[in-house]
Amino acid sequence: MTATFLDRTSGPSPTAPAPVPGAHVAGLACKNCRRPQELGAFFVCPACFGPLEVVYDYDVIRGLLSRDVIAARPAGIWRYAELLPVTAPPARGLAVGSSPLVAAPRLGDAIGIDNLWLKDDTRNPTLSFKDRVVAVAAARAVEFGFDTLACASTGNLAGATAAAAAALGLRSFVFVPWDLEPAKIDHALAYGATVVPVKGTYDDINRLCLEIADEEGWAFVNVNMRPFYAEGSKTLGFEIAEQLGWRLPDVIVSPIASGSLFTKVARAFRELVEVGLVEPKEVRFVGGQAAGCSPVATAFGSGASEITPVRVPDTIVRSLSIGSPADGRYALELARGTGGSVEGVTDEPTAEAIRRLGRLEGLFAETAGGVTIAAAEQARRAGVIRDGDEVVALITGNGVKTPDARRFGLAESVEAGDPGLARAIAPTYRDFEALKGERGV
Repeated sequence: MTATFLDRTSGPSPTAPAPVPGAHVAGLACKNCRRPQELGAFFVCPACFGPLEVVYDYDVIRGLLSRDVIAARPAGIWRYAELLPVTAPPARGLAVGSSPLVAAPRLGDAIGIDNLWLKDDTRNPTLSFKDRVVAVAAARAVEFGFDTLACASTGNLAGATAAAAAALGLRSFVFVPWDLEPAKIDHALAYGATVVPVKGTYDDINRLCLEIADEEGWAFVNVNMRPFYAEGSKTLGFEIAEQLGWRLPDVIVSPIASGSLFTKVARAFRELVEVGLVEPKEVRFVGGQAAGCSPVATAFGSGASEITPVRVPDTIVRSLSIGSPADGRYALELARGTGGSVEGVTDEPTAEAIRRLGRLEGLFAETAGGVTIAAAEQARRAGVIRDGDEVVALITGNGVKTPDARRFGLAESVEAGDPGLARAIAPTYRDFEALKGERGV
């Protein structure tokens, strides 16, 4: 099972003329009432206070983009530029995207999924998918003339924002929970960001950043730049379709924090169909949340149509600890509307899924990745994932920044030459024999 690039549709040649700058972006519109809004650093509808999203002119895009055009371009997210909300690909910035789609047969066997792929976004510059969304927001912020990039972050976004700002020569400020993993704080500091720890939850920090965005006139990637930022998640969907030979899988399994990633991959698939790059197909969407902060999973399980916020998260999965998810309702509707599910996962299965992913496929995921794999296993047991389904699980961040999940257990310390060495390593040998059986060796 390998990811390939297959035959291509007819359409514009790779040397087709460049589009009129910005012609593919029609403006903004409210996701709720559909009221149009001019293009700018706006994120809330002035009529109903719903979230704004980018509107595209698909007729323009259809005349410019084909499989051949994409194949002729360099790797990275900007190979899909006509489906992103920028005037043109930026001249500077980090090399983001085109992460591998990895076949995972041993893990699939272990959790009962016949045809499992892992979209490995641990390979991005700051080790998470957040580089994608920040790259798009930062490019648009530069076009708008901002000189400062900022964010409210549960962890990975802090480093991604700081790194993108450094690459573009912008100032950066990141606001994080005071008890965030030190590795994530160090990551942002390394890129020269001003890191502001705040005593409060992510939702408290987000409200603070709303005020600062107005007062300081900064480009907050996930506040006033959110319509553009959210579009960066679509590039995961574009790449999955291309890497599968321009077709869609049966199931996507994704972590859910704000719900934006989950819903934007679905939008990516719809847009690929709209512009003729893939054939239509019904895809089930399965989401995973940490049980200690699972407002969407709780609503899904109870049959509720509204999301009840979680005031105080209680989980090691800090990157998903958003108690009042901005796109939670849309994530809930997507899971139900596609025949998928939203799974709540406790911390112990999360940690075990991280270990299993590492020992069977050689991929070290952060806690969100553990939630994703555990959610896939739960969805398979529940029959949401069926026999023969082709499943793509999104591994969105590297495990080096989440030490809380490192319940691996070390051998007892011994001195060199100590006769106790044999006793210390004996369990390791026993574990290895068991592991060989699990791996099918």
